[in-house]
Amino acid sequence: MPIQKRNLAMYIVLSIVTCGLFGIYWFIVVTDDVKSITNDNQSSSGGVAFLLTLVTCGIYGFYWAYKMGEKIDYMKSMQGMPSGNSSILFLILELFGLQIVNLALIQDSINRFVDMNNGPMGRMN
Repeated sequence: MPIQKRNLAMYIVLSIVTCGLFGIYWFIVVTDDVKSITNDNQSSSGGVAFLLTLVTCGIYGFYWAYKMGEKIDYMKSMQGMPSGNSSILFLILELFGLQIVNLALIQDSINRFVDMNNGPMGRMN
């Protein structure tokens, strides 16, 4: 399935309005999208990552944030863009309970990746 560009503002509003329930869906699809883009066959799927975060009372979420930062940096380097140290940023945001900011930053990176890799027909090459 091709990676979709998602409306960042709408996803943030829906996550807030639904008291985080839509955020769960967003967490799952963002994790799956990044896993697909980076061709990572060894990390957990979005559903498994959510269940592990739930079962560990949020502790797995810190690991998830750090690893997503590494994958976002890898995505940026694949595009020839400078990559910083997103893993530390994502971990700090997660520590302060700002996972919605992490999701927004990850979605922005996914949207940029989709924009850079769209062919003339609007599909991923």
